[in-house]
Amino acid sequence: MSTFTNASTSTGSTTDGRNGTMNATTTEATRRPRLSGMNWLVWRQHRAAFWTILAATALSVAWIVFQRNQMMDFLTGYGWPTNSLEEVGPEFEPYRSAFTFVSGGLGFIPVLLGVFLGAPLLAGDLENGTAKLVAAQSASRTRWLATKLGVTTLVVVVSTVALSVAFGWWWNPVKDENTVLEWTSGSAFDVTGPVPVALTLFTVVGGVAIGVVLRRTLMAMVVTFGFAVAVQLVWDYLRLSLGDVVTITTNKGVTAENSFPDLPHAAYQIDESYLTSSGDLLGWSTCANGPTDQARELCLKKEGVVGWSVDYLPISQMNGMQWLGASILFALTAGVVAFLFFWGRKRLV
Repeated sequence: MSTFTNASTSTGSTTDGRNGTMNATTTEATRRPRLSGMNWLVWRQHRAAFWTILAATALSVAWIVFQRNQMMDFLTGYGWPTNSLEEVGPEFEPYRSAFTFVSGGLGFIPVLLGVFLGAPLLAGDLENGTAKLVAAQSASRTRWLATKLGVTTLVVVVSTVALSVAFGWWWNPVKDENTVLEWTSGSAFDVTGPVPVALTLFTVVGGVAIGVVLRRTLMAMVVTFGFAVAVQLVWDYLRLSLGDVVTITTNKGVTAENSFPDLPHAAYQIDESYLTSSGDLLGWSTCANGPTDQARELCLKKEGVVGWSVDYLPISQMNGMQWLGASILFALTAGVVAFLFFWGRKRLV
């Protein structure tokens, strides 16, 4: 009898223990969201690349935060903004070099992700036959393509937004100082605001489309590299055209000490010309070959020059220019995505 009782007690304890374990597991599964289905498959397939991107982003953001704290400590001790950075001399050079180094690295992100993430994303599946295996399952090709693009886009957006915000936060205190970074250059314009997100998304999705068309990973990576470089070159050429050029003129001569117009702080000067009494513009090199200053003044007077005409872009336009450019890139990205869904998905076998 006692044996039976002990066995029953032991069995009851075991059952209770199992129930406790099951309850704990169920509660933990309820509390912690887990990927499942197609999302889990895509994440697992590309987890090495995704985790590398996220880890590199976290380390970069941490380093940027450290650099900003170091810079602000220096500026506070120097007495900035009361004392101009133009007078600080070589002491600020390490911080200026840090800006150049980091912005240069961030500028390569669209190319790197386009080549090593976008191009192999579907080209690898098409090349090694994984696409046929997926197509044989219950999930449709449209869902597979949407999940692939969706998970990849999420990782790219999270990474680029974090880096853009961090770099913008670092640069913002000295944003008006052209001696640090010129705001119209790619080193500043292309790594802050929405531009890095838009550039990276367009390059990555373009790489995916190239991979679907070529169906060979290595070839797709090579072609995507050329595509990414071309995008960067075209973007560099068109960047300034996103703004509305402002023109300022003077009519009190050009040879006096303060005859050149005062531009707003941190304004980017595009062009300068001589302004004649009739409103015509002459190149600034007009009369530059005069043997003496008197001969040059006589030449300018003969040409009817009365002042300067200067074209520039104020820094106040930077945010609007960035959103305009990003909108164009987002629209192009949407066009490539539409191409993938309406034509490219037919090739995913």
